[in-house]
Amino acid sequence: MHMARLYRLTFFLLFGCVMSHTPARAQGPNLVIIGNGRGVPSEMNLTQLKATMRGEKLRWPDGSKVVIALLKPNTPTGQNTSKKIYNMSANELNKYWLALVFQGRADGPNFFNSEADLAEFVAQTPGAIGVVTQPVPSSKTVIVEGRKFL
Repeated sequence: MHMARLYRLTFFLLFGCVMSHTPARAQGPNLVIIGNGRGVPSEMNLTQLKATMRGEKLRWPDGSKVVIALLKPNTPTGQNTSKKIYNMSANELNKYWLALVFQGRADGPNFFNSEADLAEFVAQTPGAIGVVTQPVPSSKTVIVEGRKFL
């Protein structure tokens, strides 16, 4: 009887360890890609989105300039964006953009403290694309891989 209890305890401890290292939502809350009505396509695949957000794509199909809007990397959504879209830490993302801008390969993103400020910027700036946590009435939601949320 004592051995059966020991086996159960061992099983539950191992199961608990495995479950604590298996994140149910490893990368935080959902993200929504919003875009200005001018230039930004209504749908993108993930590869297109990542290329755009990394500054690899400088113009939209209509020729308008890509303008990236992000929440500051020290915000929870900014950190989640760094992980989900860039696969980088917030610090790595800052270094990435500094290098691109310094090399003259891309204009850096416009960083914001709040989703409201970011959404207002995207709504008023042709070619602007941004990342928030909820759809915004003033901007179109960009569908990525057939979904509204990342």
